[in-house]
Amino acid sequence: MDIQRLILLFIFGFSMLMLWEGWDREHRPKPTPQTQNAQQSQGVPVPAAPAAPGQPAAPDAKPAAPAVPAVEPQARGETVRVTTDLVVAEIDTLGGTLKRLELLRHKDSEDEKKNLVLLRQDHHYEAQSGIAGEGGPNHRTLWRVLPGERSLAEGAERVEVRLAAQGRDGLEVQKVYTFRRDSYVVDVSLELRNPRPQAVTAYAYFQLTHDGKPLADANTLAHSFGAQSYIGFALYSKEHAFEKVPPSDLDKNKEHTTRADNGWLAFVQHYFVSAWLPRDGTRDYIMEKRQDGTYAGRVLIPVQVAGGASASVTVPLYSGPQEKRRLEGAAPGLDLVVDYGWLTVIAWPLFWLLEKYHALSGNWGVAIILLTVTIKLIFFPLSAASYKSMAKMKLVTPRLQKIRETYGDDRQKMNQAMMELYKTEKINPLGGCFPIVVQIPVFIALYWVLLAAIELRHAPFMLWIHDLAALDPYYVLPILMTVTMVLQTRMNPVPPDPVQAKVMQFMPFVFSIFFFFFPAGLVLYWLVNNVLSIAQQWQIQRMFDRDKPAHAKR
Repeated sequence: MDIQRLILLFIFGFSMLMLWEGWDREHRPKPTPQTQNAQQSQGVPVPAAPAAPGQPAAPDAKPAAPAVPAVEPQARGETVRVTTDLVVAEIDTLGGTLKRLELLRHKDSEDEKKNLVLLRQDHHYEAQSGIAGEGGPNHRTLWRVLPGERSLAEGAERVEVRLAAQGRDGLEVQKVYTFRRDSYVVDVSLELRNPRPQAVTAYAYFQLTHDGKPLADANTLAHSFGAQSYIGFALYSKEHAFEKVPPSDLDKNKEHTTRADNGWLAFVQHYFVSAWLPRDGTRDYIMEKRQDGTYAGRVLIPVQVAGGASASVTVPLYSGPQEKRRLEGAAPGLDLVVDYGWLTVIAWPLFWLLEKYHALSGNWGVAIILLTVTIKLIFFPLSAASYKSMAKMKLVTPRLQKIRETYGDDRQKMNQAMMELYKTEKINPLGGCFPIVVQIPVFIALYWVLLAAIELRHAPFMLWIHDLAALDPYYVLPILMTVTMVLQTRMNPVPPDPVQAKVMQFMPFVFSIFFFFFPAGLVLYWLVNNVLSIAQQWQIQRMFDRDKPAHAKR
């Protein structure tokens, strides 16, 4: 089997698999929603029942269902707008909720003149917090904003926004948002004061909500081929490692609860993530589908407040791009949200090398070219062996054709004569297969790297390529890719079977269609790889052409 045919078969099979997965994901039957209690329909969390004194907490303890203070229908909040060097945040005093987060260094997928809005109300994507249970106040309470700065001043390292509210039991709470320079981490603190003489056990919650629908970045043409990135909740702890909890799981099970003393809870989408990063201490992670069809994932933390005393709990919120450096600095294991598929072990070294080449060249397109050359050099010995085998096959093709004509009616004798010819000329008919099989995992891993790395999003290359993560707007790279595939096909041995030869002649045009729907960065990689392969194959073919008489013996 020649190497070009195997490449094309691999691309076809891989593309068909992605198409089937994408179709199945979109058309699989949805389970019928189940009825939930009134508190869940309001989206207000309830605390887990505390363990008896001296007894360990049950790992799967289910929350109780205390009454929740309702908001008056006429209540209206005001919007507090906060500006830093990286974000513009909007906090609604009705609930004290972070309801909108605009990223100043990332552009919208559909309109690059606008900044990308990560937290947004059209997807019910919000960061909510408060005190669970009857005591409140919660994300349906009307909070009062306290005076203070609303913009990060020049030379300042942080800016705070304070809101205050009081629960029904007299518990006084201040919610504090702390934004810092050059950071997508926002510290969210709940400062509690208990004016009563009796001690109070409160439960602070920090939750992310979403409607579970893909955003613009997850709807590109490339993703329609089954490469759709994950969208949903993710959970990390030392005991359970990294775990994805997609909306479809919550549709079936309604609730996912985990108790731990470490880790984080996130909502992940293509290129971006929001994650609550609680510090050490017991907490419950709860994810559920609410009656209104939206999803909620929360961290529930017990807080003990002595009579006449104060206490506080702070949970940082990372809400921003999936940049490896920032994720690693925010929390252990948070970089795992970058979705490199099932070949992550290969993808991470490839991305590391890609970053090094970008630091050297300052251009991600050039970095892709340098990475392609590096991979080609690593596999050079295998490729050379493959092309040598193909060159030998091409030289003996006339003799193979003669054998087929001679023994056309006796397939056993024909196969025996062909094997004797291979043995005489020291040709392995499968010699071109192994090298490409070894390279298949590298191709798949790089495919996911180029799809998942936010560093390539809106990253220009040169001339008309302004976004390596998007399609080539004029399809120049896919056309050049088609040309190289046709050229490679013509350099390969012609199959003895006329029908098969005809199929191979048109196959490059058929498979090139897929590259018209791949990101420009991936097409650039494969184009450069093809050009290098053609040069290598041409040189090896020249070497064997000089020995043609020796291989053409009758």
